[in-house]
Amino acid sequence: MRVVVVGAGVYGAAVGAALVRRGATVTVVDAGAPGAGTSGATFSWVNSRNKQPLVYHQLNVAGMAAHQRLAAEFPLGDWYFAGGGIEWGGDEAALRAKVDALLALGYDAKWLTPAETLDLEPGIDPDRLPPGGTAYFPGEAWVEPRRLIAHLLSRSIDVVAGDAVAGLDMSGDVVRAVRLESGRVLVADAVVNCAGPEAAGVAAMAGLALPMRNLPCVLVYTSPVAVPLSRVVHAPDVHLRPEGGGRILLHSSEVDRGGQEAVDKLVRDAASLYPGIRAATVESVRTGERPIPGDGLPVLGRVADVRNYFFAVSHSGVTLCLHAGELVADEVVGEDREDALAPFRFERFEESR
Repeated sequence: MRVVVVGAGVYGAAVGAALVRRGATVTVVDAGAPGAGTSGATFSWVNSRNKQPLVYHQLNVAGMAAHQRLAAEFPLGDWYFAGGGIEWGGDEAALRAKVDALLALGYDAKWLTPAETLDLEPGIDPDRLPPGGTAYFPGEAWVEPRRLIAHLLSRSIDVVAGDAVAGLDMSGDVVRAVRLESGRVLVADAVVNCAGPEAAGVAAMAGLALPMRNLPCVLVYTSPVAVPLSRVVHAPDVHLRPEGGGRILLHSSEVDRGGQEAVDKLVRDAASLYPGIRAATVESVRTGERPIPGDGLPVLGRVADVRNYFFAVSHSGVTLCLHAGELVADEVVGEDREDALAPFRFERFEESR
């Protein structure tokens, strides 16, 4: 079975690897380099802390478990970093209620005293911690997405980089081939749209109207600095996690709106939280685009009107990619996964018109 996967981010790599394991011949195509799009500009936080409705929370929990399994299978892998996540800020009662609600769902969560928080993250300025404590989610993690993509694409996948999809050759309700801007034509028994922010354009080539409401994402990377940051931390005004080579990755909702003033404020807020960051400079600022389907939920699996066309598009792609990639690959090779994918079908958008 010849499958063309459009997009070489975490979704495209995960779907491609899952298809190879099922015996398919896979070509992954991308307008740029693997991991150079959204997957290369993401906070890449593996979690299901704020995911609603319940079916979406459950999908993300399954995604977390898939990452844990892959990390256990490849213990020398260099992409998965456990350690959990810490959160505080805003209304403490609301945060405690969230912890209780997650516990009721079986999600690993607990409340830490300030002293317990400092045991985990000794680099935090103690004065910045609320006296009532913080929420801790031990099962969460972060991923270095480019390393994950490299691992997944090493699975006997033909990668065509720097060559965008220009169109699809259709015969009735079947895609016969994928045409690239270079003029190359890839004959296909199935096509999987993993194009992230460009998914609507690739869908339109098959006559499908996919509503998207993409949002910007701006990430700030510090220079290497000796700061004992070991996990994802969500504090008021700043989100941060470790990054390779001693760097720190910074994010906030304010910096997404852009501008140098927002970047400068984010760095000041981070240094106020972790005094050791004061020794760092801004090494780079990376801008990406979050792919968000119209109703915020993933679009996964087969399409009713185009028999060999499939979707794997969503926000939270890093968390979801391994598990959702398996589900989508199952459907590509003919296994019905209606039990898991019914809430995430493309057709819900057509029904709402």
